[in-house]
Amino acid sequence: MDYSTITPAELTAKRAAGESIRLIDVREPPEFEIAQLADSLLLPMSQINEWLGQLDPAEAIAVLCHHGIRSAHVCAYLVQSGFQNVSNIAGGIDRWSAEVDQSLPRY
Repeated sequence: MDYSTITPAELTAKRAAGESIRLIDVREPPEFEIAQLADSLLLPMSQINEWLGQLDPAEAIAVLCHHGIRSAHVCAYLVQSGFQNVSNIAGGIDRWSAEVDQSLPRY
């Protein structure tokens, strides 16, 4: 099994339709302070071994970073760790701020 890729607009539509998808932001705290999504959970990639056990492997999870690179690595690690429904947000928060919510600062 592998993870899927989802655009910010696709994720927004799925959640608006009532799909329960946990949004995890794997950037570092200083980045999170610059721009963040209100319902995202900050779990930095650098601390993955500390927070991995807090998540339900059966839960739908979408992973976000700045541009989608770190989140892709985290998605692959989650799948290798037995998570079943994982999506990488293509383009990260940068794409989110360009296509979904222009009020989010870009950096």
